Amino acid sequence: MNKLIIFLILIFFDFISKKIVYELIDLNTFIPLTFFLDLTHIHNFGVSFGLFAGLISPWILVVIGLLVVIFIYYLMISSSDKIEKMGLLIIISGAISNIIDRILNGYVIDFIYLNYRDLYWPAFNFADIYITLGIMMILSSFFRKIKK
Repeated sequence: MNKLIIFLILIFFDFISKKIVYELIDLNTFIPLTFFLDLTHIHNFGVSFGLFAGLISPWILVVIGLLVVIFIYYLMISSSDKIEKMGLLIIISGAISNIIDRILNGYVIDFIYLNYRDLYWPAFNFADIYITLGIMMILSSFFRKIKK
């Protein structure tokens, strides 16, 4: 499948999911789906896990994010490994999705909330899943190369 189509589908899916959450779930409301998964509506003004919220301007985060995307794009076009290229494309898709959210809103909408008893994972979104999946693909490729 064409990389541009994959990129656009991932961005669209993330955007639509955030729009649905924004429209249908009140801010800071938690809707239990299972014993470990809630849907929520959180505004993340920081970076990962809300770090540095309120300390760094959203526009500085946008610029930093775009610089990171440019670097990752360079890595992608320089790579000869198909899995690594796809992992980097998926990371770029997640990063751009969150950058778009930050440009439009000044924050990123997070809505997937994992918890078990007294253990809680910070809320996240599909763009964050893309970034994690991309990193896992790159690590897989890296360990496969080491094994050879």
